[in-house]
Amino acid sequence: MTTLVPHNAHPPRLVRSIEARIIGHDANWLRLRWKILGAEDLVVPTFAGKGRADNLWQTTCFEAFIMPAGDSAYVELNLSPSERWNAYDFSAPREGMAVRPMPREPECTMRQGTDMAIFDAAVPSAGLPDGDWRCGLAAVIEEKSGVKSFWALAHGDAAPNFHDPSCFMLEVAAPSAA
Repeated sequence: MTTLVPHNAHPPRLVRSIEARIIGHDANWLRLRWKILGAEDLVVPTFAGKGRADNLWQTTCFEAFIMPAGDSAYVELNLSPSERWNAYDFSAPREGMAVRPMPREPECTMRQGTDMAIFDAAVPSAGLPDGDWRCGLAAVIEEKSGVKSFWALAHGDAAPNFHDPSCFMLEVAAPSAA
């Protein structure tokens, strides 16, 4: 697991830590997991039916940014506990945004206990760039008190900005052929 850090300008109230990692990556699926400690006050969007939706980041949402090695273009994945999702292509940081086609919907699952929550997502590999990547994992966390915190592998700006290439710290090798 890789520890995410909250943005200094938007600290959490009760959430103590978030860890994120890629738990599997093969020719069929990219599997991601986020583990939240201090989740007793977490706002968890209720099931809204599968499908694309915009503005998922306005409440608890989990995000992955995938930049093919040697490129400035990247993919943004927004994944919600409501099971809504979206995928976008960008030609450069926050430029040239377009909806990214996906061959099938990602699978999103949220499990919440008293103090811990785990969010798992499986994204079809056929909808993602080929080759090696630099990847950023992030989360927007809303607590019932109304506090929103923004978590990433790193923060490069004075304001939260998951699109900053300095956030894309994880190196991911292309899956080997089956």
